[in-house]
Amino acid sequence: MKFIEKIVEKQNNNYEKRGVTVAFLGDSVTQGCFEVYRKSEKELETVFDKTCAYHKYFADIFSVLCPSVPVNIINAGISGGTALHALDRLERDVLCQSPDLVIVCFGLNDSSAGMDKIGVYTKSLGEIFERLQNFGTEIIFMTPNMKCTDLSCHITDSLIKEVAMLNVESQINKTMDNYIEAALKVCKDKGVTVCDCYRKWKKLSDSGINITQLLSNKINHPTREMNYMFAYSLVETIFEM
Repeated sequence: MKFIEKIVEKQNNNYEKRGVTVAFLGDSVTQGCFEVYRKSEKELETVFDKTCAYHKYFADIFSVLCPSVPVNIINAGISGGTALHALDRLERDVLCQSPDLVIVCFGLNDSSAGMDKIGVYTKSLGEIFERLQNFGTEIIFMTPNMKCTDLSCHITDSLIKEVAMLNVESQINKTMDNYIEAALKVCKDKGVTVCDCYRKWKKLSDSGINITQLLSNKINHPTREMNYMFAYSLVETIFEM
């Protein structure tokens, strides 16, 4: 992978070679969102903690592997974001920064729109990949985590309950599964490398692990500790390419 080659070049010739830049294009999980609370009668807000987001852990790993090489991180995650929204802001938030590698992660919010909108999701992902490829940057599509599989007893607010149940439904009726399967097909068609974290979450679920308890908001935001899974999985994918 050219990304690793650039890191090694910088490590071996720090004075003349530039550092590397990684952009993370995604939704609230990418941005660094965790617990959720009611902001007003009809609005919810989330706790933002970028210090525990997976891109921070990713940078920490590379600071151990190659301490002399600056790995610049662009956090292009936006809470509530979808693949369609990301396509609209791709130039503003990513391409203008000339990243060496872009990690794309969508599906949580997209799947909440139901099966009728799966075509919008796949079309948007395909166009994002094409624009990044034409720009010349490397791409990894990282599949997201699972959503809650039941209504947690820790959720007492009526509005948060409503949101949680919508997520439960799209997870257990396999809408989320179908979205991820469709995304993987787009990746195959476009020649995009996949870091399949969703598969790991599914294995946990199939083994009897309570997925809802691994979510900080008990809906769709992984706990701070579970963000390590994404970071380590990404590093593994990079070195296996």
